[in-house]
Amino acid sequence: MIAGNLNQLALASLPVELANILAEPEVSFSNLVKLADGKYQKQGESWFYTVGDFQTSPKSARHTEYHKEYLDIQVVLNGEEIIGYQLENVINSPLPEKKPDFYLLENPQLNNEIHLKAGDFAIFYPGEPHQALCMVNEPKTVRKAVFKVPKGLVK
Repeated sequence: MIAGNLNQLALASLPVELANILAEPEVSFSNLVKLADGKYQKQGESWFYTVGDFQTSPKSARHTEYHKEYLDIQVVLNGEEIIGYQLENVINSPLPEKKPDFYLLENPQLNNEIHLKAGDFAIFYPGEPHQALCMVNEPKTVRKAVFKVPKGLVK
C-alpha cells in the first residue's frame, strides 16, 4: 500500500509508471473534482477511472476486497473516509471471483487503517486486502475517483 496526496505527488515516492498517470493534467485534483459521475479512459491507455459519490458506513458493515489483475488507486475528492487494510498478500486465496477482478475476503483481520481526506489517495496492489468507505464519525457521503491500473503497467 502506498499513500499520498495528489497535490504533493513527489512526497509519495511512487513508481514512475504510477507517478506518470497521476501527473496527467486531466487527473489533477482540480480537474477531477469538476467531473460528472462516470467512467473515464484516456484514448490509447489501458488504465481507467470512475468518479462518483458513495456512502460511508460502520466498519462492521463494509466488505473487504482484493484484486488480482489491477492496482486500485482510491482518491478522495470530497469528504473523508477510513480504509482498513492488511499488509499481507492474499492473492492466492481460493475464493470465487464475485465480478471481474473483484474478490471478497470473509472475516479478515485488518490490522491497519488510513484516514483519507480530500486530495489524499491510497494505492493497493493486487493481493492487498482493503476495506474502503468506513465512516469517520458518522455515515456521510464521500466523492471519490477510483483508478484501475493493469498490473503489467507497473514494473
